[in-house]
Amino acid sequence: MNTSPTSSGKTSSRKRDHVELCVESDVSFRQKTSGFERFEFVHNALPEIDFVEISTATTFLGKSVSFPLMISCMTGGYDEAERINREIAEVCESLQLPMGVGSQRQALENSVHHATFQAARRGAPTIALVSNIGATEVAKPHLWNKMHCIVDLIEADALTVHLNPLQELLQPEGSPTFRGVLAGIEHLVKTVGVPIIVKEVGAGISSKVAARLLDAGVAVIDVAGAGGTSWAGVEILRTENPQMVDAFWDWGIPTVDCLRQIFVLKHAHSFSLIASGGVHSGMDVAKSLALGADMTGVARVMLQILMQSGQQALHDLLIAWQRQLQSVMFLTGVATIAELQTVELLEHPV
Repeated sequence: MNTSPTSSGKTSSRKRDHVELCVESDVSFRQKTSGFERFEFVHNALPEIDFVEISTATTFLGKSVSFPLMISCMTGGYDEAERINREIAEVCESLQLPMGVGSQRQALENSVHHATFQAARRGAPTIALVSNIGATEVAKPHLWNKMHCIVDLIEADALTVHLNPLQELLQPEGSPTFRGVLAGIEHLVKTVGVPIIVKEVGAGISSKVAARLLDAGVAVIDVAGAGGTSWAGVEILRTENPQMVDAFWDWGIPTVDCLRQIFVLKHAHSFSLIASGGVHSGMDVAKSLALGADMTGVARVMLQILMQSGQQALHDLLIAWQRQLQSVMFLTGVATIAELQTVELLEHPV
């Protein structure tokens, strides 16, 4: 493991690049959507329910959540990230929403920026908080006994392993070395002591991959499908490589297709399913739940509003999304999230 200041500095610079591009540039998918626009709810003109009876509350990782939305893994590992993580965490704490920190690979390298990750737990002492490490680190057996350190660092309730083969392939300092990742995940399931979440970063997880992960003992799958942020696009912009734009900017499985494939696996496996990738409103949250998700995840939208307009604007946006979700529940005649997960959706032909 390289613990040199040079290695740490390169990691910090990359993390800063990622945040700046996500906030300031258009890194959305260009020709592909998440698929939510293909569906609509069946209006219930006789809901037989009062709006005040509706509850969006649920649980995640054993903790109460005000509505099924998690501010997903984004940042940490460079100076400015401490403020970002603290401010997001404070909003999550006020609304009782789960949160994930960005990749903690840098925290394994040295302790220089540990405070940027710890800021999340300091800002949110009671919420479900999730650690995060990349698949290429998980594939290295000599790092396995260190993974509990990043969980302990932020007193995390779970550890996310992010699968990002496309990003590693396009990243100039990337490591497209994925042999041994599944064995590493199996080892973490048995040894880390908290539930293991596996997520993509924007290219989606297929049913075949999900089945292999579930057989390995993974507790939560976050589909992180195509249609939201293109991390291929982020890396293409970082390297200014126009030859890769048409070939890979829109690579991936749309979020809705991931959900529909993986939901079927609930007949044989017990796991939680997170919908992320192109979730842009409370309506998308509602559709995700009706398509089988237990939780939704959002990252770039929330980062942009925080960086451009501040904490209060982020708080207000989340409240607005919750209100949209409640409104869908009222107009479909359901009082709980569990009931919403059984509501009918109409699919329009593409």
